[in-house]
Amino acid sequence: MEDNEFDVFVIGSGIAGQTVAKACVAKDLKVAITDNREFGGTCANRGCDPKKILLGAIEAYELSKNLKGKGISKTAKIDWKQLQKFKRNFTSNIPASTEHNLAELGITLFHQSPAFLDENTILVEGKKVVAKKIVIATGLVPRTLIMPGAKHFRESDDFLNLKKLPKKIVFVGGGYIGMEFAHMAARAGAKVTVIDTGKRPLHAFEADLVDELRKYSESLGINFIFKATPKALKKKRKKLTLRYEIEGKEHTIEAEAFFNTAGRVPALAGLDLEKGNVQFGDKGVETNTYLQSTSNPNVYACGDVSDKNLPLTPLSGRQGYVVAENIINGNDKKLDVPVIPSVVFTSPNLATVGYSEEEARSRYKNIRVNFEVATGWFNAKRINAPLYAYKVIINDKTGEIVGAHLLGPDAGETINIFTLSINNKMTDRDIKSTIFSYPSWGNDIKSMV
Repeated sequence: MEDNEFDVFVIGSGIAGQTVAKACVAKDLKVAITDNREFGGTCANRGCDPKKILLGAIEAYELSKNLKGKGISKTAKIDWKQLQKFKRNFTSNIPASTEHNLAELGITLFHQSPAFLDENTILVEGKKVVAKKIVIATGLVPRTLIMPGAKHFRESDDFLNLKKLPKKIVFVGGGYIGMEFAHMAARAGAKVTVIDTGKRPLHAFEADLVDELRKYSESLGINFIFKATPKALKKKRKKLTLRYEIEGKEHTIEAEAFFNTAGRVPALAGLDLEKGNVQFGDKGVETNTYLQSTSNPNVYACGDVSDKNLPLTPLSGRQGYVVAENIINGNDKKLDVPVIPSVVFTSPNLATVGYSEEEARSRYKNIRVNFEVATGWFNAKRINAPLYAYKVIINDKTGEIVGAHLLGPDAGETINIFTLSINNKMTDRDIKSTIFSYPSWGNDIKSMV
C-alpha cells in the first residue's frame, strides 16, 4: 500500500475518532487521523473537563457561603487567575500526549481539516490521500450568529481560557453552556446577564425545575432577558453594545464581553461533503443504523457529528466502537443506545434521565409524578443548601421508573442511580427495598419514589 493510501482515515481526534483509530490499528489496518485543532478533541481540551475543573472552585465557594456562620467564619474568594493556572495543569499536556499515544500505536497523524475530492479521496496538507473507509468524527462547533458585528462575540473556548474575568458579561443563549458559565462568572464576581429568544432558559429540561433554578440564579445577581432577538453588536473602545428587540421594541445592553452561547451545530463546513457524495442535514451526517453514510458506503460518522448524536461524551465513545466493529467485521453491529443521563453543571446541578413528564403522559395511560422542593430534607439542611428539588415519573401500572429529574448539589452523581434503575426496568419497590448508605444523597431516592 502506498504512503498516501490507508485502510481507514479518521477526521477528528476526539473520543469518537480516537476510539475508531485505536480499534482499527489493533486489527492491523493501516490508519491515519487528522485534526485541524489540537489533538484530543473538545471534551478534554475545551469542554467538559476544563469546565468541571473551574466548577470545583465554584462549588467550594458555594459551600463556604452557605455555611458562613454555621462553622465557617468567612466566605471563600475565587482567584480566577489561580483557578485558570490549576486548570492548565490538566489541559496543557493533552494534545502532545494524545499525539504521542496515537503515533506509538502506528497511526499516521495529519494536522489539517481535509476536503473530499471524491468518494474515497481527500485532500489534506496539500496531499491527495485515498482511503477504503473514511470516518467523520469532527464534533460540534458554536452556532454562527448572523448579525452586524457578530465577529465581536466570543465563544466557549474564550471563556474557558479567560486570563481575567470581565466585570460585566452577557451570554447570548440560555442553554446549558450559557447557564453553566453564567453561574461560574457570577460566583467569581462578574455582573452577568443571560439573553434568550425563548420564554425561559434550558428549554430541554423540566419547566418546574428550571423555574426553581432560574429564581435561584436571580438571587445570585444573574439577570435574565427573555423573548429577545439580538440584532447587532457594536464595538466601542473598551465596551460593546448589543441591540436587541422584544416584541418589536428596541433595547440595548452594554458590557465588556459578549459570549455566543446560542448552541452548537455539526462541524461540517469545509469538508466538501458534496464531492464525497455524503448527504447531511441540520443534525449532521445522515447515517443508517450502522452509522454508515446513507449515500456513500465508504464513509461512516460517529460522535456529535452524526445524525444519531446526543452531545454527550459517553455516547461518542460508544458510537466509535460501533463504527470500528462495522469497519473491521462488515456491518454486524447496530447502534444500541441505552437511556443516557444529561447534566447541566450549574451550582446546584440540574440533571435528567428518561422521559419528561410530557413524554411520559403521551406514552403511558397512567403515570405517577412525584415532585417536591426538598430543601428541608436532612442532606440539604446539613450543608445549608438553598435549593434541592426533584421530579420522578413512574408508570403507575407497573411501578417502573421511567423518568427522573433532579436539582441539587449532588444531582450530577445521584442521577446515575436513576439511570441504572431505568435501564434495568427497576420499580419503585425495587428501589425502596435496596439498602443504601445512610445518610447519603443516594439514600434520598428511596423517598423520591
